[in-house]
Amino acid sequence: MHGHRTSSTSSLRGGALDWRELLRWLHDDGLIDDAALSQGLDRCAHAAEGRHALEKIALAGLPQRDGGSLELDALSAWLARRAGLPLLRIDPLKVEIGRIGDLFSLSYAQRHRILPVAADAVSVTVATAEPFALGWVAELERMLRRNIVVVVANPVDIARYTVEFFNLARSVRQAQKRGAQGAAANQFEQLVELGRSGRALDANDAGVVQVVDWLWQYAFEQRASDIHLEPRRELGVIRLRIDGLLHTVYQVPSAVLGAMTSRIKLLGRMDVVERRRPQDGRIKTRRPSGDEIELRLSTLPTAFGEKLVMRIFDPDVVLRDTAALGFPAAEAELWRELTQRAHGIVLVTGPTGSGKTTTLYSTLKRVATDEVNVCTVEDPIEMVEPAFNQMQVQAGLELGFAEGLRALMRQDPDIIMVGEIRDRDTAEMAVQAALTGHLVLSTLHTNDAAGSVTRLLELGVAPYLISATLLGVLAQRLVRVLCPHCKQRDAGFDERLFEQAVAPWKPNAKVSAYRAVGCAECRNTGYLGRTGLYELLTVSAPMRQLLSAGADVERLRQQALKDGMRPLRLAGALKVADGTTTLDEVLRATPATQG
Repeated sequence: MHGHRTSSTSSLRGGALDWRELLRWLHDDGLIDDAALSQGLDRCAHAAEGRHALEKIALAGLPQRDGGSLELDALSAWLARRAGLPLLRIDPLKVEIGRIGDLFSLSYAQRHRILPVAADAVSVTVATAEPFALGWVAELERMLRRNIVVVVANPVDIARYTVEFFNLARSVRQAQKRGAQGAAANQFEQLVELGRSGRALDANDAGVVQVVDWLWQYAFEQRASDIHLEPRRELGVIRLRIDGLLHTVYQVPSAVLGAMTSRIKLLGRMDVVERRRPQDGRIKTRRPSGDEIELRLSTLPTAFGEKLVMRIFDPDVVLRDTAALGFPAAEAELWRELTQRAHGIVLVTGPTGSGKTTTLYSTLKRVATDEVNVCTVEDPIEMVEPAFNQMQVQAGLELGFAEGLRALMRQDPDIIMVGEIRDRDTAEMAVQAALTGHLVLSTLHTNDAAGSVTRLLELGVAPYLISATLLGVLAQRLVRVLCPHCKQRDAGFDERLFEQAVAPWKPNAKVSAYRAVGCAECRNTGYLGRTGLYELLTVSAPMRQLLSAGADVERLRQQALKDGMRPLRLAGALKVADGTTTLDEVLRATPATQG
């Protein structure tokens, strides 16, 4: 992390910031006019005590000379320039909390309104919103025997993360101390028994509870889709998957990771003592905003202990329409038409993590009216949805997909969703359900839409049955969306050539190719969020003839293209053309077989 060394900031040492002086500086620097200055002096005088000077000015909502109002981030950047110091946007993912939590106390940090954000053998980077009150620098340098690198940060972020980081570090220390008192396995089982018996947990037990609560709240804030708790040889590692990529958040002592895993398993109604075999569970909790959210848990015994992965399911996802999922208008209309048919099979295909579940759930939510009976058989149930009748596959009771489907057929269903077609029995039952007047939706793991037909043939379904029941196949992938705050036009991109290439599918397409840059909003990745790429094969009359004849995958693909199917790579190219994503991202996410 880059910073400004104290040797060049010694001239800045003075008193704490005064909002009156800051307003005059803003006026002197031409950011506000006379009227705004007068307005600011009046409004800030009536602001609540205890707020930072910058925060008071931001809350006053003063107009800038060049339009817009003075936001806190803009004021922090201006102050950093005034002080000749670098500005830092605090990103909790980049802060090694374990390393900085032991540098000095919470009370010291709060007294000086400072927050350590990075540390190595020779220096410590400290964020402050008081760049002219640096009397603490020399004291810290003597105490830590390292150089202090000062950076300016938003005062609200400093206040918030100071409490969060130091409390988390303290909770981990408490949990570690508790875990070190005896054999780890026995200690954690004892901890669980205390929780089960309803007796009050002592302060050390509360440490583990606080770390788990912090982790969940943090993951929700960071838009994570999965949380990984991974035991390693020396330490436990906590990682979050954000926009498809894993980020290491925190490293904790192995004893603490074990205690966290035990707590989460207990809440998920899993066997806490059993660590030798994989287990599944689920937890329903709430975001800080009060919205309900569901976590699906999965444990796995590894060489260094039990690994736990929590998949986060946001109930709002099922309320998204086709446009929000990334469907182009033409594919969206075709998909709606397919999923409103009275009977037949509709498949969604793609690798794990390509958004198949989201597509299916949002589709089912749309069609699950009071007039129809929607039943699902899943392994496991991804999201509990009151509008559906959901059944969990249970191998121990010999209740697989095929048996579940057989049972559902006697439940007077209109629409059936099968979590996945994995074997011949399930495939044949799905075909039987479609032949007897039900709409069946399911998933397959294949590279593209045409490959799904070949997969059904491999599973042993007769070609004439596929021809009679299959309505369509949707292949999909997820690509990262360019960050709207920092994306820039790609000067090296031949937009005219690309325009000509996509013109047959999107006449008069005006290409606006951008490149990923990276900023504080997207953690310097250049991307923020994800969207879907879709390839929709609909079964036309000529396609049915090919299916009956058992045609190979290449002939099926060629016929689908004649029928108007847009391949995944072309869908990606159109997203590049409208500036949604980059060519590199499309090439990474889509199969190479499509040219």
